[in-house]
Amino acid sequence: MPVLPGAEPYRHEGGEVGVLLCHGFTGSPQSLRPWAEHHAAHGLTVSLPLLPGHGTRWEDMQLTGWQDWYAEVDRELQLLGDRCSRVFVAGLSMGGALALRLAAKEGERIAGVVVVNPANRVHGLSAYALPVARHLVRTTKGIASDIAKGGPAELGYDRVPLHAAHSLRVFLRRLDGELPQVTQPLLLLRSAQDHVVPAADPARVLSRVSSRDVTEIVLEQSYHVATLDHDADRIFEESLAFIGRLAPSVGKEGTAAVG
Repeated sequence: MPVLPGAEPYRHEGGEVGVLLCHGFTGSPQSLRPWAEHHAAHGLTVSLPLLPGHGTRWEDMQLTGWQDWYAEVDRELQLLGDRCSRVFVAGLSMGGALALRLAAKEGERIAGVVVVNPANRVHGLSAYALPVARHLVRTTKGIASDIAKGGPAELGYDRVPLHAAHSLRVFLRRLDGELPQVTQPLLLLRSAQDHVVPAADPARVLSRVSSRDVTEIVLEQSYHVATLDHDADRIFEESLAFIGRLAPSVGKEGTAAVG
C-alpha cells in the first residue's frame, strides 16, 4: 500500500551527532516531523523512520507486531552509529518505549535518551481480554490526535487493530523488566493532561530506570501528542539543550539545509 501523504520517513545528513526519533502506536513520522526538522536545522544527523504497518491503513498494521517495530528502529540506530560519533534516541508514547529499549540493549552506544509521554502499559480491564478478544474483534476506536491546540491533526489510524494492541501489551510488559538496564542520561517530558497515557506510566519509567542524570519536565499546555501541541517548541528546545550539554559540539558546526 502507498504511504499516506505526510507519513513518509525523514532523514537528514548533518554533523557527527545523530538523533533517532521514534513515532507512536498507530501514528506516523508526521507527529515528530517538526521536531526532526528543528534538530536538522541545528546541524544534527536525524533519522525518523516509518514503523512497519504504520502510515498506510490499519489492516497493514494488523499483520505486524512489536518485533517488527523494534527491528526497524534498531536498524536505523545501527546506521546512525556507523555515521555518527555520538547517537541519541528519542520518542513519543510507544516511540518512547522503543527508545528506552534501545537504551537498555545498546548501553554505551547511546549517549542519552529523550522521551515524551512514554507508554509503560496497556491500561483498563479490556487489556486483559486482548489475548482472546483479538480473535473475535478486529479493531477498537483510535487514539490519534489527542491535541489541545487547534489546527492540523495527527496523521494516525482511526482504528486500533487488536492483534497489534496485544503485541504492544506484550512488548511493554517485557520492557518494564528491562528498564533497570537504562543507565544513560534521561530527559522525560510529560503532559499534565494526557488522555492516552496516564501519569502513572512516566512515573513508572522514572522509578525503574537506573539513570542518575534524570530531568523531568511537565508540559502544562499540551495533551498526549505534545510534539504537535502548544509545548512543541519547548520540547524541541529542551531536547536540543539536553543533547548539547552531553555533546558540546552541537550547534558549533553551523546550520545545515533541511532535506
